[in-house]
Amino acid sequence: MSEDLPGIVVTGAAGRMGRMLVRAVAESEECRLVGALVREGHDWIGRDVGEAMEGPSLGVEVTSDALEAFSKAQAVLDFTAPEATVDYAGLAAQARAVHVIGTTGFSDDHLKALSAAARHAVIVRAGNMSLGVNLLVELTRKVTEALGEDFDIEVVEAHHSAKKDAPSGTALMLGQAAADARGVALDEVADRGRDGLTGAREKGAIGFSAIRGGDIVGEHDVLFAGQGERIILRHVATDRGLFAKGALRAALWGQDKRPGEYTMKDVLGL
Repeated sequence: MSEDLPGIVVTGAAGRMGRMLVRAVAESEECRLVGALVREGHDWIGRDVGEAMEGPSLGVEVTSDALEAFSKAQAVLDFTAPEATVDYAGLAAQARAVHVIGTTGFSDDHLKALSAAARHAVIVRAGNMSLGVNLLVELTRKVTEALGEDFDIEVVEAHHSAKKDAPSGTALMLGQAAADARGVALDEVADRGRDGLTGAREKGAIGFSAIRGGDIVGEHDVLFAGQGERIILRHVATDRGLFAKGALRAALWGQDKRPGEYTMKDVLGL
């Protein structure tokens, strides 16, 4: 494979999403896999990542040394955890590598740290990398603008039982789109859970409900409930491979871009 193709490092390579990303990069003819990163002490360290995944050799040794791995990379694909992603962002910025972030669950302090890193390198961050979901975000914005505040908005999401954060990053993207369309701050109108005697729904609230169970890849509904009618926008993901493909597309898109923070809306030209 040509050395001129962008070199890509996958973080969290031993995880469910990490394995998908490794496969997507290895199968692509537009880039090459140059690093597979895991946490310190992991039993994959020192092994060929393809063989560790019980497949053919890929010629890339698994490591926990992010600095060394990133020094060879033009892009980093990162679906790990907020603290790890923030650490990786600083190292990716030093290497001037495009940092594609699918991690969710960030605090405000985490986001400030990512913004600082984006002054030196390209960061593409999205709660969801799929074309369909990003179209759903745009539709949510347009429908909210058309309906005004006469319709109540609820975002309902479902994911597998191992997912750690709620609401999902995608649900928050959808809620943010609705809030933006109404010209309000999401934090001021979000209703993230109801239990017991909660009283009547507040006008203008944007509700969130999270379902966790089994091996659900990802399902998102945006419900607009009015008097006598309801509108439901829905996206169902059945294969995590679509997220890997979207992340890879973002990594390649970012190769000639100026430092800054970007989203999949930028990548897809929506």
